[in-house]
Amino acid sequence: MEFKAFKMDGLGNDFVIIDQRTTVINLSNDQIVKICDREFIGCDQLIFIKKDNNSDAELEFYNSDGGKSDACGNGTRCVAYLLSKENNKNEINLSVASKILKSIILENNQVETTIGLPKMNWNEIPLSKDSDTKNLKLKLIDNDNKEFVGGIAINVGNPHVIFFVENIDNFNLEKIGPEIENHELFPERCNVTLAKKITSKLIKIKVWERGAGLTKACGTAACATAVAANLESLSNSKTEIEFSTGKLLISIDEKNNINMKGPVSQVEEININI
Repeated sequence: MEFKAFKMDGLGNDFVIIDQRTTVINLSNDQIVKICDREFIGCDQLIFIKKDNNSDAELEFYNSDGGKSDACGNGTRCVAYLLSKENNKNEINLSVASKILKSIILENNQVETTIGLPKMNWNEIPLSKDSDTKNLKLKLIDNDNKEFVGGIAINVGNPHVIFFVENIDNFNLEKIGPEIENHELFPERCNVTLAKKITSKLIKIKVWERGAGLTKACGTAACATAVAANLESLSNSKTEIEFSTGKLLISIDEKNNINMKGPVSQVEEININI
């Protein structure tokens, strides 16, 4: 089977995008995993664009392990940019997990997307038992064998746990990530973020993404981190979230809706033969 697709990224968080609006391309779980494999094409997530009567398109996300994901902030921003070029308009509405997410395409490949309201009740994350989502009391061991206890749980379309630490580079996230992701407390697994507050408005993070592993950037992790950092006063807060590849600006409006702004790459058309 051979077909055309698109390759894009947001701060290095990369995607293979397959348009199913006119031609349905059915892929098995194994084929999705193969496309995401960096020995073949390679990406953090695979995205299907589907026809939708209530928006510009519906999006379906798959992680590189083949598992479905309910949300992907950078992926949504990338598809919004792609469709804005196709439709020649600067506002794109996309249906994601039964929600309509609005994106505004700005100058210099900047895209701002409204992600929606964060969820913080234990059963909304979801957690397997009633727990304090502001302190899950999960233990991490750093490279100096020192113990850290904490963890803030937030759902922004998918489950996240954020640890604010002194030095994000002093933890082996490749080891910690899968341990926390698959912890019994998270029945749907979770994304794991190590965060350091540089200032009240700037936070550096590293992310282990559920079903994808270490990633250069993760939009929903940036959103969850900004919420976690501003728990006492969400509305009208603006926070820059810095990855090794650049920054996302997360702003939370007076209704506590999360907005994410950052760059996307140009669109590359590719051929897939699988």
